[in-house]
Amino acid sequence: MRKQIFYLLSLLVVGAFISTFEASAQRDNQPVDNIFEKEHIRNKKPVPYPSLREADILWSKRVWRIIDLREKINLPMYYPISTKDDRYSLISLLLYGIQHEGLPVYSKANDEFTIPINYEAVNEAMGATTSVTEVFNPETNLYEEVEVTRDVRVEEVKQIMVKEVWFFDRNYSRLDVRILGICPIREYTDDSGEVFKTQTFWINYPEARDLFARHEVFNATNDAQRRSYDDIFTKRFFGSYIVQETNMYDNRGIESYAVGIEAMLESERIKNEIFNFEHDLWEF
Repeated sequence: MRKQIFYLLSLLVVGAFISTFEASAQRDNQPVDNIFEKEHIRNKKPVPYPSLREADILWSKRVWRIIDLREKINLPMYYPISTKDDRYSLISLLLYGIQHEGLPVYSKANDEFTIPINYEAVNEAMGATTSVTEVFNPETNLYEEVEVTRDVRVEEVKQIMVKEVWFFDRNYSRLDVRILGICPIREYTDDSGEVFKTQTFWINYPEARDLFARHEVFNATNDAQRRSYDDIFTKRFFGSYIVQETNMYDNRGIESYAVGIEAMLESERIKNEIFNFEHDLWEF
C-alpha cells in the first residue's frame, strides 16, 4: 500500500515538473517586450486589514467622495483607454473582473450592496444598449429600420464615487479609514448634445482588493517600481473631494442644499471636522 501511494505521489510530482517546464519553454519561445519577466505585481496579495472590535471604535463617520479622473494626480487610473503593457484603466479592470473573474457587482439603486446584478445589467448601465434607427437603402430608395448595438465606452467614465468610513481605533490610538465601495460615474452626451451624468454600479471594495493588488498603475518616475490599484486606494494616492456624509436627512448629498462656492465650503467643513477630531485628541 505504501509503495502504491509513493508511486502515485511520484507521478504527481513528475507531472507537475513537466507542466512547469513546458509552460516555461512556451514562454521562452515567445518574444518578451521587456528585459525581465514581471512577477511581483502578478503574484501580489493585498495586505490584510488589522482586526477590529466594536468596543475599540470610539468614533466613526461615513462619507462619500468623488475622485475626478480628469485631475492630473488621477490620470493613471483613467488611462490607458485600451489595454497596453498589461495595464488596465480602473473601469476596464472592473469590467474585466466582473466578466472573467466573477467579481460581484451591485445595483446603483442603493449603496449597501444588497442588490446583485449580472454582467448584462452592467453593460446596459455602461450604455451598451441596442436601439432601432432608420437607414436609407439606396437600392430600394427607402428608409429601413436597423438595430444598432452601442459598444461600451470606458472613456465616458470620468469620475469615481468612493464610500468610506473614518474611525478612531483606541486599540491602536489612531484615526484610520476603510473604503467600503466604489461606483463609476458615466458622463456622456446624447444625440441632441445634452450632457448627462449617471452612476453605473457599485463594487464592494474588500471583494475587489485581490483583483486590484494584481494589476499595476503607471508610475511616471519609474517603470520598474509601479504601484498596484490596491496601493493607490489604501495609501490614498489620489485627489478627491467630499460630496456627502451621514446625516438625519436620509443621508442627503451636499448638492441638495448647497451649490457653487457654498458646496465647496461645506465639503471643506466636513473634511476639517474629521481632521479636528483627531487633532483635539492629543495635547502638546
